[in-house]
Amino acid sequence: MDRARPGEVATMPLSAFAPEHYESLLQDKVNRVSALLAPFKAPAAEVFRSPPSGFRMRAEFRMWHDGDALDYVMYRRDDPKTPVPVHEFPIACERIQQLMPQLQGKLRANDLLRRKLFQVEFLSTLAGDTLVTLIYHRRLEPDWCDAALCLADELDVAIVGRSRKQKEVLSRDYVTETLPVSGRDFHYRQFEQAFTQPNARVNIQMLEWAVGRASGLGGDLLELYCGNGNFTLPLSSCFDQVIATELAKTSVRAAQWNLERNGIDNVQMIRLSAEEVSQAMAGEREFRRLASLPRPLPDYDLRTVFVDPPRAGLDAATQAMVSGFEHILYISCNPQTLADNLQQISGSHRIERFALFDQFPYTDHMECGVLLSRR
Repeated sequence: MDRARPGEVATMPLSAFAPEHYESLLQDKVNRVSALLAPFKAPAAEVFRSPPSGFRMRAEFRMWHDGDALDYVMYRRDDPKTPVPVHEFPIACERIQQLMPQLQGKLRANDLLRRKLFQVEFLSTLAGDTLVTLIYHRRLEPDWCDAALCLADELDVAIVGRSRKQKEVLSRDYVTETLPVSGRDFHYRQFEQAFTQPNARVNIQMLEWAVGRASGLGGDLLELYCGNGNFTLPLSSCFDQVIATELAKTSVRAAQWNLERNGIDNVQMIRLSAEEVSQAMAGEREFRRLASLPRPLPDYDLRTVFVDPPRAGLDAATQAMVSGFEHILYISCNPQTLADNLQQISGSHRIERFALFDQFPYTDHMECGVLLSRR
């Protein structure tokens, strides 16, 4: 899970896009991560490729004002103070690439919409449902809302306006994504400035891999860091009952809607942190939020735990807790912290399956998946 701070404009090597070298760049990452996990006797990696272009479903840009000019800009890692105009963004999905010049032209021509505009964020879906967030260094008055509504109609998008301590939702603050997984379509409400997987095509491959590994494990599932239910929905078909936990309120709200929209009734959604779950599993604390479970936590047949933690990986208490399960499904956005966690977990569990998902082509980042079973 790439848990970048919502709304953060990323720095990137703008010249790194090189689709003609995609396969060799991917192989370099596969070799590096495979070597990192070799001490844990991981089997050969199943490698899942990304489309070499048009793969990113969200994008964030600062806006640079210079007289009549108004440009999208990003910043290089080695020179974070010098803005670099972005005229093309080929890693973005087709809908975002289409919208970028259209939105830029309309903002340039409208003094009300461009005044003190600081940042623009795009969030789109495979079907093209798109939300644009406009962020300002000024208060947004009713005349801004009227102009932004016209812009939304002209571009066929939803628009949200933000400034300090202000959020203006003109119609909705989410998009609805549909992902085909293992022969079934799953529908997800994705809120602006909340975490979603940025590479939808690779996300589908991750979901199908997780379902394939979970099939046949049986019993009930405990899921930590469930977010908006990205993995929860398809994994629910593999288990009798699922207890899914997440701390972020917006993600919990999205997950609850997603469960209802998809007619899934064997998932209990609980707002708890991983640390609190570890305390509850150890019997160290009682939480009123667990009172909503149909039966006491110890009465569940929790044989499998699924984790998709932030880049920091699992803390020591959570590592100890997951080591008590028969099976551990671990999705990691940081191979180094996965390796660090495996230092402890591999003492009690062996890696049965290992997968690499190229969520972020042309970067050093690689998403990993491992299925571990008790020795």
